[in-house]
Amino acid sequence: MPTRFASGAAVLKPRTAVQTLPDYHPPLGGRIGLRCDFNENTIGCSPRVLAKLRSLSPEDLARYPEREPVEGAVAEHFQLQPSELLLTNGVDDAIHLLCETFLEPDHQVLIPAPTFAMYEIFAAATGASVVSISTDAEFSFPLERLLLQLTARTRLIAIANPNNPTGAVAAPEELLAIAEAAPHAALLVDEAYYDFYGSTLFHAWNDYPNLFVARTFSKAYGLAGLRAGILTGAPEALASVRRVASPYSVNSVALACLPEAVADRFFVENYASEICAQRERLQMQLATWGVRFWPSQANFVLFEVGEKHARFVDAMRARGILVRDRSRDPGCGGCVRVTLGLRPQTDLLLAAMTEVFAELQLISRERAQ
Repeated sequence: MPTRFASGAAVLKPRTAVQTLPDYHPPLGGRIGLRCDFNENTIGCSPRVLAKLRSLSPEDLARYPEREPVEGAVAEHFQLQPSELLLTNGVDDAIHLLCETFLEPDHQVLIPAPTFAMYEIFAAATGASVVSISTDAEFSFPLERLLLQLTARTRLIAIANPNNPTGAVAAPEELLAIAEAAPHAALLVDEAYYDFYGSTLFHAWNDYPNLFVARTFSKAYGLAGLRAGILTGAPEALASVRRVASPYSVNSVALACLPEAVADRFFVENYASEICAQRERLQMQLATWGVRFWPSQANFVLFEVGEKHARFVDAMRARGILVRDRSRDPGCGGCVRVTLGLRPQTDLLLAAMTEVFAELQLISRERAQ
């Protein structure tokens, strides 16, 4: 069959910035067993959300999603004005929107490392240059190093607080110091793990109009599959982001469920409280074993396994428990991250970890008793 194109004709190619993007392929295949690998809610969503899902009709799914009424209800729940909140298709969408709103190819983006990979990917896709600010061996927030990297070209600074995969936090005064030092740049504070930490910069945009705060419903609320998040900020700044956002980016099922999810504070607070208790339990056990870990303010703990990290992950999977190898992250060589669940789930986790640590001779048999 003859080709449509003449020999030597130009071939469609993506932009140079897209060709050089780092790959991000989360290991989502074959996730059977106790899922302690993706920081998800380990028991699922609120019963009120399930009841709402069961009540949806074919007509509900046939209509285009109407975001604004739900946006208003969610804003009221968080004691915000509707003009201060934008519902997004997960926090990934919020990051993407900020990059599309504020970044030109000659701009600079500052990102502490290690952290969530999508900050770099979305920023680099615009053609902007991404500068990673390395943390120290304890993953302390690199405030001084970050401030030294600020230039007139800096237009976005993205900070997860608490950070993923370390669980470390930056103090509110450190984050506000950045907002004050770079009024020409958007500062994104990603509070995806807020429910396990409790400190927020909500409303600080009244004094720092370049500040944006993101939250997700994928963690404590158990709605990772619905892809729902919020981006908050000063109304004037958020109005520019709205111009970039699709009016239909948040689907009808998510919009139907969000009011029920945020209304069930008992479910969310109970779950978060139990996870924090199990986080402390895991950290105490790691300390007893003599395993190096980094104190976390999120729903996971990062610890050091060493050169046997891959074997550790495989051995845990063989016991029906999925954990995440983070050894390729900057500064995380030999490290594994484990998501916490409720007490019975933590019982299973610790029993399996005890066996695997002893089997791989990472701790002595005596310590495993």
